[in-house]
Amino acid sequence: MLRTLQPMPWTRDEMAARAARELKPGDVVNLGIGIPTLISNHLEEDAGVILHSENGLLGMGPFPYDDEVDAQVINAGKQTVTIATGGATFDSALSFAMIRGGHVDVAVLGAMEVSQRGDLANWMVPGKKVAGIGGAMDLATGAKRVIAVLSHRSKRGVSKLVERCSLPLTAVGCVDLVITDLAVLRVDADAGRFRLVECAPGVTREQVAAATAATLAA
Repeated sequence: MLRTLQPMPWTRDEMAARAARELKPGDVVNLGIGIPTLISNHLEEDAGVILHSENGLLGMGPFPYDDEVDAQVINAGKQTVTIATGGATFDSALSFAMIRGGHVDVAVLGAMEVSQRGDLANWMVPGKKVAGIGGAMDLATGAKRVIAVLSHRSKRGVSKLVERCSLPLTAVGCVDLVITDLAVLRVDADAGRFRLVECAPGVTREQVAAATAATLAA
């Protein structure tokens, strides 16, 4: 008798690993705060991907082991990281000039909501105090490609993939690809809908559609 495969949504680490597969040799990539920071642990040393951090680091390596920790080497989320061979540090002004000048190929960002036209809301957490939009706006508009990585639904079971964002926007029409714990979806901005690329193990198209408060292409 064949067993029915039970749905196995991706964990945060598995979502990061799936996002790492989207990166190509030669890409300059900025990793946002949250799940995206885990991507550095899923890149081989010879992957040819150059990680950029807006606080002034190009050539960011994976998280350090205990005996490698240097409190002065941190990412934008204030987590200690390593510097890859050939990496460089510089001031924040130069770092943002790289972003605004279009020198970042891919930005992988966390999100609270993504609309079916690729609008991104990722800087204001409902009910929490925030300092401001920070560098998210620059990355969302300056990177050549934006990948959003987030849980498909909130803890209350509310879909984060929506027809129209209800939270304050970071940028309009910037997201190209969405990776959630349930699926990978491409944004078809012109048609105003998501296109399903891949489901997590055992997750069906019907389950993805039921968890999505937006138009999913047939």
